[in-house]
Amino acid sequence: MKQLLGWPARAGTGFLRACAVAGVTMTVPALWAAAAALGVHGGAGNPWSWLLPVVLAVTGTLAASRPLCRAVRALVARWTGTAVPAGYREPGPVTRMATGYWWNGDRYERTRRDALMDQRMRTYWRDPATWRDLRFTALAPLTAGLPACLPPAGAAAAVLALTGAAPLLVGPIGAAVAIGTAPYAWRALEPAAVRFLRPSTAMLLADRVDQLTAQRADMTVTQAAEIRRIERDLHDGAQAGLVAIGISLATAERLMATDPERARALLRSARAGAAGSLAELRDLVRGINPPVLSERGLVDAVRALALTTPIAVTVTAPADRPRLRLDPPIESALYFGTAELLTNAVKHARATAARITLAHDGTGIVVEIEDDGRGGATVRPDGGLAGLRRRLAVFDGTFELDSPEGGPTRAIMVVPCESL
Repeated sequence: MKQLLGWPARAGTGFLRACAVAGVTMTVPALWAAAAALGVHGGAGNPWSWLLPVVLAVTGTLAASRPLCRAVRALVARWTGTAVPAGYREPGPVTRMATGYWWNGDRYERTRRDALMDQRMRTYWRDPATWRDLRFTALAPLTAGLPACLPPAGAAAAVLALTGAAPLLVGPIGAAVAIGTAPYAWRALEPAAVRFLRPSTAMLLADRVDQLTAQRADMTVTQAAEIRRIERDLHDGAQAGLVAIGISLATAERLMATDPERARALLRSARAGAAGSLAELRDLVRGINPPVLSERGLVDAVRALALTTPIAVTVTAPADRPRLRLDPPIESALYFGTAELLTNAVKHARATAARITLAHDGTGIVVEIEDDGRGGATVRPDGGLAGLRRRLAVFDGTFELDSPEGGPTRAIMVVPCESL
């Protein structure tokens, strides 16, 4: 009885899903059918009348293949929970050289715009996912589109019979086909997407090698920059202070017998200089890794960071794990990522309040930062957020950003971790 009562709901949901699948998968065949009709209309015996329709159909197929495949992945993930990886290659950053030209990894261009356009075109045509999408748009109408067309076709036949445009007997048959196939007609989309849209093992390995190579290069550059910063801070700060202390002590030693008062003044100055140098060294160490992060963990370190931020910041952490501890490299990456996002909220978004949520989803740590700023933030290939994404990718982590114009901005950092 319960199954009979649930049948109308499943049929209605299945009918809507079948219509969506038919609309997505049959877009390209409909485009080619329209091109054929245009060619016939222009003159079936004239080969030149087919040139423009064919060019339009080919261009439309190339332009629609990737958006349609993205829509298929989204529908499969929403309806079945099956995630089909896209595997699209991301273009790398472009660099301005000393000559004034821009290097995009393949060639030099006069302007950054030309370098980005050339890079996007090369990445698109060299990406195996582009040809995988084209293959899917050719096979999807046969594997998933035709079954999905049964419920809307049956409903259309029933409507035509009711209006008298078709024999009366067609109505019950069409209604039976529409109702009977609706719960199942859309289900062919999942196996078709998994079979034809998922990257092959060789593609995944190649992308992983490229990703690790880029991460290694980025880590090398980051480490070199960090070493230069430490050297500069030591040379300009603590080292200069220690040299001054040494000079003061040497002078005080010479004046101890002839001018004790001046010697004592130099000793007091040296003591103050030692205190200042010690404070600079502590600040330098804190910039490398805050003591509270090493001693008390990520949650307390983020709370201490929130207290020093010039806007109202609320921190929410798991109540069952107040001393959540992770591997030190992961804690450091998440802490400095949170610090960078809060700095952007204050400096660029002009936010007045922010909310930080730390949670664990059973497989890893999730850090969400949301602010009430003006939004409009984007992940540029050569920007700081792209660097944050690459730093998290070292741990197989991800970084997602949702920042519409006018705000709010919502950033999510996720790092898989078994030590929770």
